[in-house]
Amino acid sequence: MWSRISTDSMPVADRGDRWHDVIASTVAPTRLAIEDAATFRARADTLHLGGLTASWFSHTTLRSWRTPTLIRRSDPGYYCLALMQKGSMWVTQRRNEAEFGAGEAVLFDSSHPLVAGTGPRHRGAEVLILNIPRQTLVLPQDGLDGLIATPLDARRGMGAVLTRFVSTLAEEADACTGPELQRLGGMAVELATAYLAQHLDAVDALPARTRAEVLRERIDAFIDGSLGDVDLSPRTVAAHHGISLRSLYALFEPRGEGVAASIRRRRLERCRADLARPALRHQPIHAIAAHRGFSNAEVFSRAFRTAYGIAPRAFRQQAQRAAVAGLLPTYDAPP
Repeated sequence: MWSRISTDSMPVADRGDRWHDVIASTVAPTRLAIEDAATFRARADTLHLGGLTASWFSHTTLRSWRTPTLIRRSDPGYYCLALMQKGSMWVTQRRNEAEFGAGEAVLFDSSHPLVAGTGPRHRGAEVLILNIPRQTLVLPQDGLDGLIATPLDARRGMGAVLTRFVSTLAEEADACTGPELQRLGGMAVELATAYLAQHLDAVDALPARTRAEVLRERIDAFIDGSLGDVDLSPRTVAAHHGISLRSLYALFEPRGEGVAASIRRRRLERCRADLARPALRHQPIHAIAAHRGFSNAEVFSRAFRTAYGIAPRAFRQQAQRAAVAGLLPTYDAPP
């Protein structure tokens, strides 16, 4: 499932060689240049999802080369989609060169020579890399090759949906079984395919299953961002996405949870997290409920008790006592 490696536990003299092995096993065999092993810091968290791997890298300054010799020795046949979280990096491949920063992405290919490094204005980077087997990207190869080493916006639209999905996946992976992780890996490939298709103006050519998965993720993102709207309902969700109510219900049917039930569950989860946050301990419960879209305090209280078996006030007291005692981590919630 997970593999986690940090240079903090490595002898200074071994850091360069050990990190070289990490990159070789998680992305592809690569030559590395590290300025100062004594100050070099790096961490890799890799999640294995069937044929797809997702790796979160953070590291100080380095430079890397994937040479023709290394490619002849070993080529996993990946398209690698890098989503920058912090800092910046640059990549040169197939006569293209891109510097990309937080909120941007870049595509590169394990089968062609590459030079990459941290950006000149930053001393390090945090980047998420999806290694996607070439045969799973159902897009024209000449179109994908045209995107190589080109900065791509990942702040909005499909880029934001993909980033959100993978971040959630990382948070929930430990609760998933092996078959579930494989299915989630397939969903990540479909979202990455749709993201790249958007840059190729090829969305209409995607398989129906991929288009449906992309639409579900867009709807999830819309619901999560609209929970405070008391008028949020299946009808408003369908209207916002230009589909009929029947189509919306059919889209959610494989999940075994209806749209209205999904909205209510997410609102309750956010309220539960808010009630346990010490920073909100003086905020009235009815105000917290209203902020998450419950216009009626009694309706909220009944729904909360039904979902969690405890009244909101009692839960808040219990959670905050536990947090003060250091027995439980405080809950957190998105804004």
